[in-house]
Amino acid sequence: MRAADSFGLGADRRIFWRYAGGSVVGVTTVAVVEDDPNILAAVARGLTERGHVVSGASSGLVALGEIVDQRPDVVVLDLGLPDIDGLELLRMLRAVTNVPVIVATARDDEGEIIRTLDAGADEYVVKPYSAEQLDARIRAVLRRVRESDVDEPVQVGGLTVDSRSRVATIDGQVMDLSRKEFDLLWHLVTRRGEVVSKRELLAAVWRQSYGGPEKTVDVHLSWLRNKLGESARSPRYLRSVRGVGVMLVEPDDA
Repeated sequence: MRAADSFGLGADRRIFWRYAGGSVVGVTTVAVVEDDPNILAAVARGLTERGHVVSGASSGLVALGEIVDQRPDVVVLDLGLPDIDGLELLRMLRAVTNVPVIVATARDDEGEIIRTLDAGADEYVVKPYSAEQLDARIRAVLRRVRESDVDEPVQVGGLTVDSRSRVATIDGQVMDLSRKEFDLLWHLVTRRGEVVSKRELLAAVWRQSYGGPEKTVDVHLSWLRNKLGESARSPRYLRSVRGVGVMLVEPDDA
């Protein structure tokens, strides 16, 4: 498929745009960004057979515009694109949308996986993969999204976190949080009063069920503390438990 083909697979293009944005209950729209036409066709066929409405793009920049405009339910993204690296496209997407992104690529280096998850990917699948596996990943990602959508805002002291709007406020002021900072805060606030291990945070926030560098968690906790107006030495909301993890609590001065 040429970059000029943009989204859509032949005559199915009009079907995708008709149903994009979830206008039909129960229909999941999937945007596949993949430059190999054979893989794109196979993925589209496999997902269509499983009830999804699929579109495709072989160019990263074209995909960016169409994803922002048409708002599919989930994006399947290859990292090896002809015009822009997929990791850079992921960062660009994260700057403008929270659409779930499943990275599906041949790159299996652990460092690459960690960088991609840190950049905002929701799942990481290494080629070759089956249509069944990809379909299961899509269902898992959307299940997490839908579960978070129904949660009510949570308030702890002067901190309020709303998962539906993805807005957090501290003492009435909106916090400027990155995607991962918000996900980290949301996980901690829903487990308020409980010690949460760094391994759990890596699995829940960074999708690294196999483990990973705990320094990633430490760095994001430091950024989060700063935005909460506290530090590790003078904590208010985030209390570290040495050798165990971290706990979000109501501050003593609440």
